Amino acid sequence: MKAFAAGRRDKMTFLRRFQLHLTAWAAAALLLPTAAALFYAGRLPDTYLIRQGEGLHITSVLPITAVPTAAAAQTAQAGNVPQTASLRLFGLFPIKNVRMQPTEEVMLVPCGAPFGVRLLMGGVMVVGFGEVAGRDGHCCPAVDAGIEIGDIIVGVGGREIRSTDDFRAAAAGGEALSLTVMRSGTLQELTLLPVYSVTQDCCQTGLWVRDSAAGIGTLTYFDPENGHFGGLGHPICDPDTGECLPLAQGEADVVTISGVIRGQAGNPGQLQGYFAADAPIGTLSCNSEAGVFGTLSAIPQDIPAVPMALQQEVVTGDAVILATLDGTTPEPYTVEITALDYTSSTRNMIIHVTDPRLLETAGGIVQGMSGSPVLQNGHLVGAVTHVFVSDPSQGYGIFAEHMYAYTQSAANIE
Repeated sequence: MKAFAAGRRDKMTFLRRFQLHLTAWAAAALLLPTAAALFYAGRLPDTYLIRQGEGLHITSVLPITAVPTAAAAQTAQAGNVPQTASLRLFGLFPIKNVRMQPTEEVMLVPCGAPFGVRLLMGGVMVVGFGEVAGRDGHCCPAVDAGIEIGDIIVGVGGREIRSTDDFRAAAAGGEALSLTVMRSGTLQELTLLPVYSVTQDCCQTGLWVRDSAAGIGTLTYFDPENGHFGGLGHPICDPDTGECLPLAQGEADVVTISGVIRGQAGNPGQLQGYFAADAPIGTLSCNSEAGVFGTLSAIPQDIPAVPMALQQEVVTGDAVILATLDGTTPEPYTVEITALDYTSSTRNMIIHVTDPRLLETAGGIVQGMSGSPVLQNGHLVGAVTHVFVSDPSQGYGIFAEHMYAYTQSAANIE
């Protein structure tokens, strides 16, 4: 009897343990997909472009399907009418609803050629302050007036200021200056009282200002139909303040690369070059977080265009960048896209240089290569934007789709 009772207890214990394990397995089977769905909800964008007549296809480690809503299914044939879809993990577990905007396929010419940028701000940017040795001691009239680094002075006493010369002329009299200042997109009125400098024998404001900038970058693409172009993949910023420079007018110029300073950990390299004496090749109409944009004055012929990849079509894996390390002719170099980020507006890819020629010559990505187009599977997928200071063989890239949105905005400005 004792043996029978013991056997019965063992059987009951086994059944209880089995039930506990079964419950745990069932909970895990529900929690893991739920956790994965929450992960993808935060990692995937809320809006997608899709080609007209096609659905939304997402490449991911776990299978994700886009199920059009009932309303979207009814409007799917209505041209470029926005649609909505439900993203579902394994086709079952809801992730989130997204907006889909049908669009025609965009064909762009990938470039990789160096170009120079000359930019006028349409005002003067405050880049620093200096003390004035006044009769009552040292002071800084600009700081006392409430002026801040990065402010753009666009007017003095109702008179438009477009250059440092304009500002010097307006401030030469020594009287109180009524300044119109652009700060964080908002106009402000400030009063600046210059102070007589006993050492310089003139009235001074204590301001350091700048009205223009110039530099070298890489042309990413142009539209063969209208000559609109995009380059750099990041804004032109003031070297002292780090602020994005406002654009009043600017031009794109031919540049010849004459050398490369090789990058090392902790010390990013750079392309060296010079502006050609030829006439400008284009005009700038936009300086934005996604790069500089404008129109070419002469559209190059006989360069094949390729489709622009939509963000969901970019995958991790092998790719190619076009860059110019000597002269004016770009060459292809192999890279690997190691990570993707759909939540950032500009830093969408991590790019690892694998080409031994580029590693040997430049150490990887260097300053001046910003804008180098990234190609994958016959599509233009984006552009190189930044180098990792700690490892120049790696850097960030931006999706071509994000750059092209600014090309369209710049075209509308024109």
